[in-house]
This record gives sequence, structure tokens and C-alpha cells, in this order.
Amino acid sequence: MTRQIQLALATFRPRRAIPGQTVLDPSVTRTRVRPGDLDIYRHVNNAVYLNMMDTGRSNLLADCGGMPLLNEKGWYPVVAASTVKYRRSLTLGQRVEITSRVMGWDPRIAYLEQVITTGGQLAARGIVAGRFLSKTGDRVPAPDVVALLGGPETSPELPEDVAAWARAMDVAHRG
Repeated sequence: MTRQIQLALATFRPRRAIPGQTVLDPSVTRTRVRPGDLDIYRHVNNAVYLNMMDTGRSNLLADCGGMPLLNEKGWYPVVAASTVKYRRSLTLGQRVEITSRVMGWDPRIAYLEQVITTGGQLAARGIVAGRFLSKTGDRVPAPDVVALLGGPETSPELPEDVAAWARAMDVAHRG
């Protein structure tokens, strides 16, 4: 199965919600490195890491029961900015875990950390600024999405490195 098909399934036929899982709980996606994931150097292509992270974010929403709620509202997630630090190569057949967690939000953006590991060792760490749009193209405030998903009214404080990154990427709320 190609990564694009895996993402489509995670989005349009999401896995079952985990009882008691909240939007602030980490979500784990397990997969394995496939031949189509490799570049000419026989390790995972950098774009594949991003696609794995896309699937991880869809599973995060599914785990807290968010997919049907978002679909009912006609809201969907998009990436406003992301950065990835690669620590070790992934090669054919390796088991991979993508741990996705919401670190916090501001009036516009939800900030996520996504950690990719293999055999308990860090392979990559991504920081993602995500926002939600409606089917009409309007931006949906991040607190509205968090409220829909049953999250707390106030955001946890963002780590300073993430807040500085959000300012540098010009995605942070300017209020």
C-alpha cells in the first residue's frame, strides 16, 4: 500500500477512537519502511517522513474521536508550516513509530510535535503548525476545534523553542 493510500484510509476511514483519549494525549502510529519509501540511496526519502507525519496527525484526530465531529462541521486540517530534524536514516523493513501530540494552540494555530522512532531510537522530530479550514475556505479558530474535540479552554504553555519557531515562521498569533 502506498503512503498516499494509507493517508487516505486514515482520513476517510479512520481507526476507532480510543476510549478516554483526549486531544492532548499522544497518539502512536506504527508502520514499516516499504520499498516505495526509499530514495536512490536506499533510505527513506525526506518527503516520506512528511507523509508518515500526515498519517500520524489523522490518527491523532481519530484516536480522540474527532474525525466524525470535524466531518459533520465540514472542517479539515492543513499544515501552515513545519520543520523536521533528521537524526538517523530509516531503511527497508524497519519498524517505525510516529508519536504525535498537541503541544498547544493560539487563536489561529495548533502546534504539534511528531517524533519518529525505530527500535526506540530517534529518527526524526517534526514541529507542525496546523490550522483548520471550513469547506467554504474560511479559517476555523484553533480554540473552536479544541473545544469541539472536548479539550480544555486554555492551551498548555508552548515550549519556548516552539514559540520562537512560530514567530520566526510568521505563523504565531499577532494579538
